[in-house]
Amino acid sequence: MFELFPDQPVYEYPQLVNITYSFIWAFVLSSLIAITHKLTFTGDVYPKNFFQSLILGALVTSLVMMAIGDSLARGLGVFGAMAIIRFRTRIDDPRDVLFLFAALSTGLAIGVYGFTISFVGAILFCLVALLLHASPFRSFKYHNQLHFTIEDSDKLKSITGLFENHCQGFRMLTIQVNKEMATRYQYAITLNNGVLKDDFINDIKAIEGISQIKLASNENLPD
Repeated sequence: MFELFPDQPVYEYPQLVNITYSFIWAFVLSSLIAITHKLTFTGDVYPKNFFQSLILGALVTSLVMMAIGDSLARGLGVFGAMAIIRFRTRIDDPRDVLFLFAALSTGLAIGVYGFTISFVGAILFCLVALLLHASPFRSFKYHNQLHFTIEDSDKLKSITGLFENHCQGFRMLTIQVNKEMATRYQYAITLNNGVLKDDFINDIKAIEGISQIKLASNENLPD
C-alpha cells in the first residue's frame, strides 16, 4: 500500500506514479498556502496573479528538484540556467515575500520527497498566519491619501468623526500652514467595504470651510 507521507520515492511503483503523487501534494499544499494568503489579505483588491504564482511556483520548484535529483552536474546546470533569467517583479510587502518563499519551500521539500516536512511545515505556517491575522498584530495597509485645506481648525473634529464612520483606519501624515493661515492636512485612510469614494468626497464637501480636497490611491503607504 502506498504510504501517505513517504520520505523517499517508493521504488516498487513506477516513476510516473511517484512523480504524479508528488505533484498532487505540491498542488494541494501550495493551494492551502495561497488560500491562507487570500483569507489574511487586507488590501482593497486581491491580486489574482499572485494567488496563481504561489501555486505554480511550488509546482515548478518540485519539477526542478526532481529533475536535479542527486546529480551535482544537473544542479550546476540548473543554477547556470536560472542565473540567465532576471526576475524584475517588485514585491513591496515583506509578508507577500514570505508567503511566496513558503510556497517555494514546500515545492522544494516535495521535490526531494520530503512529504512529512512539507506537510507539517505548510500546515503550521498557515495556522500561524491565521493566528497572527486574528491577533492585535495583524497587518494593515492604508490605501488612500486624502488632502484637504481648512480655515478653522475646529472643523477637524467633524472630519475625524466622518473618518470614524466611513473608514477602517486613518492616520494623519502631514500638516502645513500656507500664507493665508489656512491649514493643509494629509491623511492616510482605508475606506470601509461598500463605501464609494465619490460619496465619501461629497460628505467631506458638505462640511463648511473645507476646500482643495484630493483623494489619491496609493498601495505603498506605510503601515
